[in-house]
Amino acid sequence: MEFSAWNIADFRLDWRMAGTFCHHHRVSYAECTIGDHVYHSRYLDLLEAARGEFLRSLGVTVQSLQEADFIFPVIEAHLRYISPARYDDWLTIEVRPTRVERVRLNFGQRVLNQNGKLLLEAETFHCCTSRDEKPKRLPAELVEKLAGLMAPQATTM
Repeated sequence: MEFSAWNIADFRLDWRMAGTFCHHHRVSYAECTIGDHVYHSRYLDLLEAARGEFLRSLGVTVQSLQEADFIFPVIEAHLRYISPARYDDWLTIEVRPTRVERVRLNFGQRVLNQNGKLLLEAETFHCCTSRDEKPKRLPAELVEKLAGLMAPQATTM
């Protein structure tokens, strides 16, 4: 698994390792084009939903972070489309943190269909800011929860 255009080393991680969270989603008709495949930009919505559920599984919600004046805008996203998802497919969206560093938080994600076929590989890059968009350190509680889910060299504070 390697992006030819980006050389993202994080995707060489063993996705079977502990720390990979799985979110499930049934493809709706509204997400598809007339060609019966998921429209390319809708994958960003699926990835966002899976990241939110991943955080919820850690006992942290996006809303609680926002209320504490922490937001995590996407500053870069790499998506590699491998095969299309189609109407009524049952998708598994895998999520794992790939980088936790001061104000940076990155996630590696994969989308597989009900047959286990890999459809998409992605990585999203986030920065931690206040609501007024000033960079700020990641909340210590979140760093602690994420650190245990990553390879030791991927966390730097």
